[in-house]
Amino acid sequence: MATLNGVSYSKKELLRYVGDVSQIARVKPYRLIEGLEDNLAAIDVSTGSGLSFTILPSRGMDISTAQYQGRSLSWRSATTDVHPSYFDHEGEGGRGWLRSFYGGLVVTCGLSYAGANGMDMGSAYGLHGRISNLPAYNVSYQSGWKEDDYYLAVTGKVREATVFGESLELTRTISTFLGSRTIHLHDRVENLGTKKSEHMILYHINLGFPVVSGSSRLISPTLKAEPRDNDAELDKERYNLFDDPISGYKEKVYFHTFPESRQVTVSLVNPALKIDGNMGFGVSCSYQPDQLPRFSEWKMMEAGTYVVGLEPANCLVRGRASEREAGTLQFLETGEVRDYEIDLSVVCGADEINKLDVAARHGS
Repeated sequence: MATLNGVSYSKKELLRYVGDVSQIARVKPYRLIEGLEDNLAAIDVSTGSGLSFTILPSRGMDISTAQYQGRSLSWRSATTDVHPSYFDHEGEGGRGWLRSFYGGLVVTCGLSYAGANGMDMGSAYGLHGRISNLPAYNVSYQSGWKEDDYYLAVTGKVREATVFGESLELTRTISTFLGSRTIHLHDRVENLGTKKSEHMILYHINLGFPVVSGSSRLISPTLKAEPRDNDAELDKERYNLFDDPISGYKEKVYFHTFPESRQVTVSLVNPALKIDGNMGFGVSCSYQPDQLPRFSEWKMMEAGTYVVGLEPANCLVRGRASEREAGTLQFLETGEVRDYEIDLSVVCGADEINKLDVAARHGS
C-alpha cells in the first residue's frame, strides 16, 4: 500500500481522491531546449513522498538532479547537463570528461574503463570512460498498479562499442513506488562482442549541500579507510567528517574495506538539518559487495566544488593499467552477463540515523 502524509491507502481508496495518479506521482518525459543542454532527452520521476529526480536517457540513463521536499540531494557542477555531442573524451590530456561532468545523483563510469586517465597496453584512456556520455536507445517508461502498490519505472539500453574492440551493452532499469523514498537501480552488462573484454564499472554518487555541510558525517561499517595519496593522508582520521567550504582545498580519496556481508550500506547524514519535523537528513546507498567489491569515498570540500562522492565499484580509481598490474582487472567473456543493484534512499530523522549507526557497528 502507498503511504502518503503518514496515511496508507489501497488502490481503491486512493482513486477516490484523485482524477489520475499523475496528480501525486508520475513519469514525465521531455527535452531540454537551451545552451549545451539543447535537445537532451530527460525524464522526471516523482513519487508523491516529496522525492523527485531526473533521468537522462541522452546521458547513459544516469540520474541528474534529485530532491526531497525541495531540498537538493545531489551536487551540481557548473557544466550543466551537457548534450553528449559535446563530449571530448581525449581532450585536455584525457581529462575532457570533466567538461561534461554535471555532478548529479548518479554518474556511471565504465564500461571497459573507469578511473584515472592514462595508458594501458599501449592505448590512451580518458578519465572515467565513455558510458555516461553515450545516448540510450529502446527507452521505455511505465507506471501502473501491482495490486495496491503503484510502480514507476524507466528502462533503456546503452552500448559502448568500437570496430576491432569492445561491444558492451548496459541495460538499466530505474524504479520506485508511489510514496517511496527509495530509488532502485538495476543494471545488466553484457558482452555482445566476439572477444573477451575488460570490464570496469563505478557508480559516481555525488551528494551535495544541504546533505553535505560542516555538521555532516559518513556512516559506514569501515574497517579501514586507505588514503589514495599524500593529500588524503593529511587528516585521514577525519575521513568520515566534513567541513564548511574551504577555498584551495585539495580533494581526498579513501579506499574503504568493509567486513564480509551480503549487503553494505553507506550513508551521508546531516544531523543538524530539520526534515519532516525531525532533526537529521541524508542519503543512504545500499549494494551487494559480491557484485561491487570496491568502495571509494571522494571528499571534496572546495568552495564551489563542494561534494562528497560515494563510489561502489568493481575497481579502484587508479586506472585500468593499475588494475591489470594488481591482478584485479575484471573481464567479461563473450556472451557473459553481470548484474548490479543499488538502492538510494532518503534518510529522515534521528531515529533513522540511529538505526544506520547500529547497523554500521554490526558490520552492515
